[in-house]
Amino acid sequence: MNETARADDAGPYASGAAPAVGTVLAAVTVAAMAVPVRRGVDDPIVWTGAAFALAAVLAFLGSRHGRIDRQLAGSIAAASSFAVVLLSGYALNQGVSVPVTLPAIGWSISLLFTAFLTAGVATGIGVADYFGIGGRGLKARGLQVTLLLVVGLSGLIAAQVATILLALPVFAVVEPPLSQLQAVVLSQFGMAFGTAAVAVGYLAVRQFDRSYIDLKLPTKRDAAWTIGGVLVLFGVLFSISLLFQSTGVESADHSTAQQAQENPEIMLVLVPAAILIIGPFEELLYRNVIQKSLYESFSRVGAVVVASVIFAFVHVLAYGTAGPGQIIASLTVIFGLSIVLGTIYERTENLLVPALVHGVYNAILFANLYFTYA
Repeated sequence: MNETARADDAGPYASGAAPAVGTVLAAVTVAAMAVPVRRGVDDPIVWTGAAFALAAVLAFLGSRHGRIDRQLAGSIAAASSFAVVLLSGYALNQGVSVPVTLPAIGWSISLLFTAFLTAGVATGIGVADYFGIGGRGLKARGLQVTLLLVVGLSGLIAAQVATILLALPVFAVVEPPLSQLQAVVLSQFGMAFGTAAVAVGYLAVRQFDRSYIDLKLPTKRDAAWTIGGVLVLFGVLFSISLLFQSTGVESADHSTAQQAQENPEIMLVLVPAAILIIGPFEELLYRNVIQKSLYESFSRVGAVVVASVIFAFVHVLAYGTAGPGQIIASLTVIFGLSIVLGTIYERTENLLVPALVHGVYNAILFANLYFTYA
């Protein structure tokens, strides 16, 4: 954690904030994992998850009351909470949900999904406790992450709005409804305009000029990062796919794959769009704007991780027709790939490199879909 990231955490008051918040979150996680056990869910994954959640509670309590070294307690709490994230996500993927109805409003929620969410946040709080992040630091980081999540989601919404606005003049010369191919072309232009508008709008509000955008002429080093990045992305995809296959994890199909089955010719549009639109504009927003903004409050590693969580989260709608367990698996893949792209951007500080890596990676996937279904 760099000095900038620690500057707002001075003072004795702040020291107990992280373990206090972590204790509450971990306790909720324990309850969410223990209730299924009490209901007779005989699944070792759930039992193990409950045990890890309890370990996180004890670690946070030990840190809060000075019984355990703060860094040791933070490490245990973060590791235990992350284990619950993995176990609850796996259980959801295998069809173990354990729904419960909220009496006041009549909504049904999954206890294991609740545990997945609270354990995820508790993992971050454990890391914060390890680094001695206090109350003001937690608040500042929480607000920034929330703001940048809204920015990321705004990019998604703006793309849809821009597509609709672009469609209006198109309808003056093309009789609706548009063909699927025409709609895809329009959506790509909408994605470019909408995402760019959000990125430029954010920079304007923050009073950053064009120098904030890290566009530079590529060097030989950048070329090496580009080639290596594409290879690493496919290596990560292969490794995660192999892990899923060996553990019986099922992922969801991306909406693009579903479109390819219906009309493979769409991929002929998306291959160049991946390099010219998808890669550049997504990297502009999620790396050059969101990840770079996170450098203000997080370490470089922390910023890459948090930006990747945001990047994965905004892809939820692309897998909206699947169950929560399958969506979590697919977002795990997105998160892993985003870590690679974020690291490439952090190392090169040249937007062109992750944009090209992202675009080439997507283009190869789209080309493969075309040859699969054509």
